[in-house]
Amino acid sequence: MAVNAAPGGYPAELVEGGFAVEIADAPLLHAGLNLADIAHVVTLREQDVIPQAAAARLLGVLLEAHRTPAEDFGYDPAIGESYTCRERRFGELIGPDAGWLHAGRTRREAVRVALRIRVRADLVNLLEAAEAFARAASRLAAVHAETYLADQTYLQPAQPSTFGHYLLAFGYPVQREIDRLNTDLDWVNRSPAGSGCVNGGRLPYDRSLVARLLGFDDVIEHTRDAMWQTDGLLSSVSTATSLVTTLSKLAEDLEIWSSPEFDYVELAEGHTRSSVMMPQKRNPYALSMVRGEAGVLIGRLTGLYAVCKTPSARSDNLIFAYGEVPRSLALAGAATRLMAGVIGGIRVNAAAMRAALESGFTQATDLAEFVMQECAIDYRTAYDVVRATVRDAAAQGLRGVDITGDLLDAAAVRLRGEPLGLSGRDLRQVLDPVAIVGTRLTRGGAAPEVVRAMARECLAAADAAAAGTARRRAGFEAAEAALLRTATALAGSPGAQPAAGRQPADSGLS
Repeated sequence: MAVNAAPGGYPAELVEGGFAVEIADAPLLHAGLNLADIAHVVTLREQDVIPQAAAARLLGVLLEAHRTPAEDFGYDPAIGESYTCRERRFGELIGPDAGWLHAGRTRREAVRVALRIRVRADLVNLLEAAEAFARAASRLAAVHAETYLADQTYLQPAQPSTFGHYLLAFGYPVQREIDRLNTDLDWVNRSPAGSGCVNGGRLPYDRSLVARLLGFDDVIEHTRDAMWQTDGLLSSVSTATSLVTTLSKLAEDLEIWSSPEFDYVELAEGHTRSSVMMPQKRNPYALSMVRGEAGVLIGRLTGLYAVCKTPSARSDNLIFAYGEVPRSLALAGAATRLMAGVIGGIRVNAAAMRAALESGFTQATDLAEFVMQECAIDYRTAYDVVRATVRDAAAQGLRGVDITGDLLDAAAVRLRGEPLGLSGRDLRQVLDPVAIVGTRLTRGGAAPEVVRAMARECLAAADAAAAGTARRRAGFEAAEAALLRTATALAGSPGAQPAAGRQPADSGLS
């Protein structure tokens, strides 16, 4: 039976269903592959495994590859997957000297290193986005510590609160996600290089050196585990998904609250999109995108778990992770930056929030507790009296602030056969939503001074996290720049002493 072969000799269906799928991820890993190859050659040269002249020529083509955009490099699924394409290109350029690149290392190892370089950059980007959201939410919460609203559960008015207190219910979860992302970054920033196939290698190879060259914190201890571990990748995507799911909850609330029926908030015009048919409509497009992106991430996380459920030492789990993990983290970063922008540009209609608060019965819980204490009855009885009173008041077109002691006594007579003795009592302080919020002085409560203190705490935590992320980014960039300087010096001076361990003073290596 004849096989329809591609130019590289592979069947067309394998090219389409296999290599093309992997090649689609090549742009995501291109920079990391170049750095991984360069560090590998520098390390082998340091160990006197590669002749100096061959190392210089190989580093020269690797540096040229690093300067070449992925789309211009020549990744071609007809040739094979990404690393086979690289082998072909380097062999065409320098002949047999390109073969030194394989000494002591599988292609799998190179791509594993590249993936970690890519993912740590994606995690830094996501951290910066989450920190920006946390700062924006903290600042807005402080501004609205006295913007009163009826907080809701089940989308039903619950108790008096403030918009600032509501916002911090998203600031704290995002800070926890920042902590988890930093833990994920710690996991990612460990080097699998020097693992050999599964059990290490017989060639002299300094695993700690290559880790330092690439800016990794340390090596992954167990060589087989180093090649096949996926738990941290799953955790990174899971944390990213959890972050965006938290923001999706906020987006759904704001979408409801931006409707004319509520008119609590209005998105900045740049975060909305007009209807092409109905001139009066501006749709909360940004919020819809965040909600949809959360759904996409949930699907990707589920798919990643599915492909990782394999016997050990199988390629299929990580082959698909090469694209899914960076794309998921990038999508999470885009969603998080979008929500940070939404919060930074939102207009809050404090008057509408206050009007809705005063029109309802959110003070009912405080009234029941007042009745319990004042009349020395159990809470369930007080609850029943207040519930009956609220129904009576609503039937008469009254609001919570309009409830009187006479109404409470009338309800008590029906339920208990005797009044509570509250007729004529001044209940305004008990029923005033602002006064009620002012009593919420417990730790984490909604009193304005408590909210402002929490907002300061959240802002300080976000600023501290951002400073730590900036240091991590600077460290990665410095290590990569130092590696390129070292490689450039070795490529230009084949007879020079190995740079790693005997590097020039300005190399940045330690």
